[in-house]
Amino acid sequence: MTPRPAAVPPTARETSEALALLALTAVALIVSGIGPRDRGTWLLEVAPVVIAAPLLFFTWRPFRLTPLAYRLVFLHALVLMLGGHYTYAHVPLGFWLQELFELARNPYDRVGHLAQGFVPAIVAREILLRATPLRPGKMLFFLVLCVCLAVSAFYEMIEWWAAVLFGEGAHEFLGTQGDEWDTQWDMFLALVGAAAAQLLLARVHDRQLAALRAR
Repeated sequence: MTPRPAAVPPTARETSEALALLALTAVALIVSGIGPRDRGTWLLEVAPVVIAAPLLFFTWRPFRLTPLAYRLVFLHALVLMLGGHYTYAHVPLGFWLQELFELARNPYDRVGHLAQGFVPAIVAREILLRATPLRPGKMLFFLVLCVCLAVSAFYEMIEWWAAVLFGEGAHEFLGTQGDEWDTQWDMFLALVGAAAAQLLLARVHDRQLAALRAR
């Protein structure tokens, strides 16, 4: 049986940063909820933020994550809240990207699903490295991909259930923009995001994990 990771006391800097991120998240959540394009869509899109914030708060001492993980979660929360305020098909940043790259649709939804793989990959990687006998390598890389793909697939099921329950009322939440392959694209981009996060950030993540263990 793998021993439970011991709680490491936070430094003053870590505590200050965590409180700052929490405060900024709360402010962004309030701002995003002021006059959203569609209130129902906003509620559905920000639900992961509302669920994750208390979870991270209550696990701060018994199983605190690395600064990298918290920073990425914060950025992902901003992506979700921005998409919730405007709905993904109408985010101004997406229209700018659409015009810049001469795309047929607002690509902000694609950005959101790329983040849906990129950020959970680091969180999943950290949990697996700290709570299981796994070590960095091909098996860890593969299992993190599996976790992120499962998360993406489950989110697509939530969209399906929303469509069944709310019918046309879930149109903005689904954000398919007429693309019959939208579900497949969403899961593929989450998979790409998960692979990219591990390839780009594994060394930084490993250094922060080593620093956490050394204390």
